[in-house]
Amino acid sequence: MKKFLSKIAAGLAALSLMSVNVEACTIILVTKGASEDGSVFLGHSDNEYGSDPNLAFVPAKNHKKGSRRPVYPSAAALDELPEYNAFDCPQLIAPERSDAYNFPGYQHTKAIGYIPEVEHTYAYIDAEYSVMNEHGLMLSECTDVSGHLPELPYEKGIGIFYSSELGRVALERCKTAREAIKLMGELIDEYGLYGTAEALFVADREEGWLFEMQPTPSGKGGLWIAEKIPDGHFSIAANQLRIRAIREGDPNQIFNPKLPQMLQELGWVAQDEQGNLDWVKSLRGEEWSHPYYSMRRVWRGFSTVAPSQNFSPTVSDWDSDYYPLSVKPDKKLAITDIMKLYRDYYQDTEFDKTTSNFAGLHGSPYDYTIEYGEQAILSADTAYTYIAQVNDNLPAPMFWLATNTALENPFIPFAVAQMPAAYNSALRDEYDDSKMFWASSQVMALSRGYWNSLKDTVENAVQQSEKNSLELVAASRKLSKEKFAETLNQNALKVFDDWKNLYAQLLIQYNGGEGVKYDERHLPTPDAPSEY
Repeated sequence: MKKFLSKIAAGLAALSLMSVNVEACTIILVTKGASEDGSVFLGHSDNEYGSDPNLAFVPAKNHKKGSRRPVYPSAAALDELPEYNAFDCPQLIAPERSDAYNFPGYQHTKAIGYIPEVEHTYAYIDAEYSVMNEHGLMLSECTDVSGHLPELPYEKGIGIFYSSELGRVALERCKTAREAIKLMGELIDEYGLYGTAEALFVADREEGWLFEMQPTPSGKGGLWIAEKIPDGHFSIAANQLRIRAIREGDPNQIFNPKLPQMLQELGWVAQDEQGNLDWVKSLRGEEWSHPYYSMRRVWRGFSTVAPSQNFSPTVSDWDSDYYPLSVKPDKKLAITDIMKLYRDYYQDTEFDKTTSNFAGLHGSPYDYTIEYGEQAILSADTAYTYIAQVNDNLPAPMFWLATNTALENPFIPFAVAQMPAAYNSALRDEYDDSKMFWASSQVMALSRGYWNSLKDTVENAVQQSEKNSLELVAASRKLSKEKFAETLNQNALKVFDDWKNLYAQLLIQYNGGEGVKYDERHLPTPDAPSEY
């Protein structure tokens, strides 16, 4: 009976996850001077259906002098590479890197290249893309598009780096954002890029930068540039390149000195109205569906944190420079403000997803078909969302993780340390009731199907969980970093139990449809009485 019920539970959960595979990652940076408590926040929603939902702890290591570090391919770049054992989930099989990457029965992922290893590497949290390390260096990623070269698939003999593995090397070797940008730029120059245009927010406890990159047609070297986000500002990027004028000699930009020459040789040079070499125009920084797939998320972020600036939700063209790279918020931001943004589906606007023709059943804000309109920050495709946080008043750098989507799941705090097994190594094709991923998926299977009837129960559970976690973090500020990590892990295990119990509660509440009503926007037309 237990196996039978497990199969039913797994199937029900999987139904809630059916969606289209469209990139819609949204990344957010809150600088130190823009936050209430002096924290730097970095957020990332990994919005690609079917991708690996796990985060993994990679411990610090010592390496023999002269050893080499393998560079692994990533299915997140474009597609799976079966010949290298590089799949969507698990996204990496490399036991030597971390226990969380040990999957018995799976063949080891094959390296596509090697670089010289350093004698000591730092501990860090990894995922489909790199997260943060023990020193508080943080990264977040979104995929972009260059109209000149939308993608460069990996093949032997071209560049060996994609942004995910590039970020991991930075976390292994760097303590500050500037160090990371310099190192990643050097790696691109020497070893080359494949994949797509990419954007990374890169931050430490003092400052934050936007780092953008693009493969060349040959895969040799690559185009890259970074711009500092002013302290006191908020920035957001959503699948579209954001840096504009390339300014030689500006201390707030870092790029390969040969970048203008490289663009000239490629025939990609384009200038803005002031005659500056323009990064976005030169790369033809397009998006999936002009102009609202990407830019409307930027509008939503800016209009939420700085409503006094009255940003318009419409723009003139794909390369519009209407939205600045960053804004100063009207008020200092808290972690809860960032959590709220990752749950945003344009509530209380004309673009509200629950009123869209693509709205899910019973008033759900999720799209279950391709919509070439406003892509919301909230997405049905989300594998996980995290908000990394560094603050001198915390015992250690930490991050807040929401498994699957953040609407039906709480952000749970963790330190950069070994995580409970419940939060590691879940597989999408193997139901396992010992994993938070599956408890989360079960809750979503019911709540998404009957959203208007069950959402209050789920929202209350999310709010209570986060309230408990926020109070716990506040009460743990004087703990040692080891005790802090242990305390947060115990809290995470409690949340896991709470979510298993929430699924049972929802089943009882649903109970064959008792109390379930149609959303007013989806009321069926009553049948006319039969005539005899």
